[in-house]
Amino acid sequence: MKDFIRKVSFGVGPEEKVPTDPLNWAKNQLDEVPALKWEGKKLYTEKELREFQNRFSNKARKKIREKYKNDPATLKKEQKKLGLKVGRGHWINLELSIRHTEAVQGSFPVFTKLWYFWANHFTISSIKQLQQFSTGAYQRETIRANMNQTFEKMVFDATVAWPMIRHLDNSQNIGPDSPTALKRASKGKEVTINENHARELLELHTVSPNSGYNQEDVIQMSYLMSGWKSQKDKEGKFGDVYFEQNIHQPGRKRILGLSYSEGEKALSKVIRDLARNQSCREFIAMKLCRYLITDYPTKEMITPIVEAWKKSDGFLPEIHKAAIEVAFNYSPMYKKFQNPENWLLQMVKMTGADIIPSAKIMDDHVLGDKIKKSQRVSHNLLRDLGHHPYFSKQPNGWSDISDDWMSPELLIRRLVYSKEIYNKIKKNNQSNDFYAEMILKNFDSPNQILKTLNKRKDSMDRHVLLFNLPEILKS
Repeated sequence: MKDFIRKVSFGVGPEEKVPTDPLNWAKNQLDEVPALKWEGKKLYTEKELREFQNRFSNKARKKIREKYKNDPATLKKEQKKLGLKVGRGHWINLELSIRHTEAVQGSFPVFTKLWYFWANHFTISSIKQLQQFSTGAYQRETIRANMNQTFEKMVFDATVAWPMIRHLDNSQNIGPDSPTALKRASKGKEVTINENHARELLELHTVSPNSGYNQEDVIQMSYLMSGWKSQKDKEGKFGDVYFEQNIHQPGRKRILGLSYSEGEKALSKVIRDLARNQSCREFIAMKLCRYLITDYPTKEMITPIVEAWKKSDGFLPEIHKAAIEVAFNYSPMYKKFQNPENWLLQMVKMTGADIIPSAKIMDDHVLGDKIKKSQRVSHNLLRDLGHHPYFSKQPNGWSDISDDWMSPELLIRRLVYSKEIYNKIKKNNQSNDFYAEMILKNFDSPNQILKTLNKRKDSMDRHVLLFNLPEILKS
């Protein structure tokens, strides 16, 4: 079941042996959250990185604009200087290096591939400088760290995480009958709720539109979520998330037929009920099958995952094991087109290409210095391939539908970057024998692939052809 191994991980590397029991090999990776395979000097927390973002506030940049408004050349130089000083651009590269090192060198690749799924499910899109400072750390601390907890806990922690509150504007969500709103109204100021976060919690993160919620449910959820905000001082610097009663809508709220009292504790209660909703179970199970198996999962695929959810009360390791077992059972019948990042990491893993910036390379960076080309390799590749995990354009994340990645332009880019990866492979790993062994390790039906490659004499041509064959574009 070598195709299954590629389906749920990133393939088998040159120094690795093919697991003799692929299903148990995969399941055994899912019980705990492993330590990251990263040997860098420091892993910065989201809160620490937020302090760097605070130094890059609108107010700080406004001062520069005012000071050099009559000197465009110096203005541009000083703005860039401030960005480099606070690590704008550096943190993205550092987080990508951590993320990709874990995929290629870590001992828990199945866990890592599921981490990527959840990070995209609870996406932070590329707005408000979040991708520059917060998204990578948020995915490590809030998403990855919760993968041995319940879905309910992951949803709650993602919902009240500072990047999510900021991303979906919940600090601007003020109950119209709250003390703050009434005080502002008495002065002739209009106050309205902000529905962004409430809508995405229902639509994207939990029950989906299949639950039959309506606009009134969204409004009621907005009322319930009013009060959850992040601190912000007079300088425009952001602090932690907290619950402010003075902007919370008073009174009971009714969502999907259930009633909730006012106050801070209501959010955890509604998330508990959303996580136990059948529509939520089916929606997440469908998305897991779509990510791992096929664009259009069947009810037969989804049902075992839903049953594991019910039996374990949403315990993620059991949900993951059920999803992996379904992927195993259907692997011979379905091939999943790999998104650009998974495709790239499979190529790097299987060939041993030295392309991911190492901890040493990243530790060499000094804030304020220009970012070196060697430190931004992964960032540049993913931007060009159209699939950067910190630059999602919409709050629903990157698509798992194959057609969205099969445009001529994006496929041509895979041809181009296959060559770039080839140049990072060790010379002694570019031989016919190396590729033959790699193919035997990673494919259930290697003979046709080998026959196709043997028609090409040039080793680079063979490499580019291999990693653009249907057999590897799909797994």
